[in-house]
Amino acid sequence: MKYITRTVWILSLISLFTDMASEMLYPIMPVYLQSIGFSIVLIGFLEGIAEATAGLSKGYFGKLSDFSGKRVPFVQVGYALSAISKPMMAIFVYPIWIFFARSIDRFGKGIRTGARDAILSDEATPQTKGKVFGFHRSMDTLGAVIGPISALVYLFYNPDDYKTLFLIAFVPGVLAVVASFLLKDKKNKEPQREDKPSFFSFLNYWKTSPKIYRKVVKGLLVFTLFNSSDIFLLLNLKQAGLNDSYVIGAYIFYNLVYAAFAFPLGVLADRIGLKTVFISGLVLFSGVYAGMAFANNITILLVLFFGYGLYAAATEGISKAWITNITDKKDTATAIGTFSGFQSICTMLASSLAGLIWYNFGSVVTFMTTSIAALLVAVYFMFLKKNHFNKLVE
Repeated sequence: MKYITRTVWILSLISLFTDMASEMLYPIMPVYLQSIGFSIVLIGFLEGIAEATAGLSKGYFGKLSDFSGKRVPFVQVGYALSAISKPMMAIFVYPIWIFFARSIDRFGKGIRTGARDAILSDEATPQTKGKVFGFHRSMDTLGAVIGPISALVYLFYNPDDYKTLFLIAFVPGVLAVVASFLLKDKKNKEPQREDKPSFFSFLNYWKTSPKIYRKVVKGLLVFTLFNSSDIFLLLNLKQAGLNDSYVIGAYIFYNLVYAAFAFPLGVLADRIGLKTVFISGLVLFSGVYAGMAFANNITILLVLFFGYGLYAAATEGISKAWITNITDKKDTATAIGTFSGFQSICTMLASSLAGLIWYNFGSVVTFMTTSIAALLVAVYFMFLKKNHFNKLVE
């Protein structure tokens, strides 16, 4: 695996530690929020605001990274903010402070995302993007397996002691920050000769970006608009009568599948085409959500979560590989940041909308709406002219 360089390994370990911290808390987040008085609508709104915060900052800091010619400082600051947000969630229990702490976490993600993915792109060739991004997603998601397992073990011996978990999650967050200081910027990266970007200057990139970029991103964003937070899948498990241990266990299982298949599917995408693998993931996603609308048997739910893990492995790293393959190298962080910014805003709308639909019409309508939308997006990509993908799959 000579294409997995030292830098890719370090970034992957940083992501592993960070996901250990974040995913230790994610499965119990809806339960914890409900225990301190959050309604399902407020939970959806919280997730939406958090993602919007990340989104706007992703665009700006991606542009700023390209402008400055630096990557590593953005990675270091971003992971540090996410780390300190964990104990804040335990200390502050009032809704306004929870919103603040959650936003700090997402803001950190916004600062680091464009720069981190640009580093990964620089460490790969167009023919190895699937492998490099797939490997990073596998390591990242391995943290999402270790984190919930740690939470499950802790809650087994300390039922309902959610606050302490937030404090424990601070430890792997700190390890991620320490590891980030092993990274070094490449010396040949020069600042761009232009005025320092304003906060919304990344929006101009949409007008000047390659046509292929806009066509691909439009499809990705429509899908995102209907793909709400995973919290709703976990709440569906609770509605099916599963206790906290089963909910966390199902989430661990999903992440284990994701971690196991992200790298192999990245290798496959480099061989047969990013488009083919991504569309397959969308079709699988549609089937999973349709099944979630009606399933209430634990065996069927586990099969669906297996499918959901395969979907994530087939799409999340692949979409990043797409973006970096169809844009100029000097604009990599801007392109990723702009896409991620729009994506986060769509996620905000999706989570808020899903919360309202669930509250008014129930989970069946929520999941079926998402399923149909994903299938339509898959059809869009199938019929998009082949030459719009040539740069992606060559």
